Amino acid sequence: MPTTKKETFLFGLIMCFGMVLTMTVYNLFLNGIMEEMTIIAIVSDFAIGFMIALTLDLLIIGPNAKKVALKLTKNVNNSLIKILAISTCMVFGMAFFMSIYGLVSTYIHTDKISNSIVLDYLAIYGKNLIVALPLQLLVMGPIVRFIFVKLIKNRDNDAELNNRITIKN
Repeated sequence: MPTTKKETFLFGLIMCFGMVLTMTVYNLFLNGIMEEMTIIAIVSDFAIGFMIALTLDLLIIGPNAKKVALKLTKNVNNSLIKILAISTCMVFGMAFFMSIYGLVSTYIHTDKISNSIVLDYLAIYGKNLIVALPLQLLVMGPIVRFIFVKLIKNRDNDAELNNRITIKN
């Protein structure tokens, strides 16, 4: 859907904001630490998670998820299936890496340290994936695409049209 680097950045910014905000609140409630943390700690946790997620989205996960999804759907003409494939690959990759951040954050904010970091990670990854996949496919994906088309694509198209009119005059 985004066609330029600027559009890709703006789309990623909106998507990451919504997903990280929702998943941060989910994980705080899941770990029972929402009431224990200060507003400053919650906001800083969100801000750090958002910066990590945006970096991963734009530089690592996003480009690779698109490559994998487009290879998987190379014989498919339906753009909806391609979008769903890209979104699904994104969720698996982002959940993988953001669960590491979630594990570190949980260890910092609680005394919940078990004998196995691997089992803790797998538990967090599974819980995040179960929520992130439907959140992305059914809620955030459609909302962000709607916002993107209405606010960014239309504005860019209007600006391009104005530039063409100005150049011709």
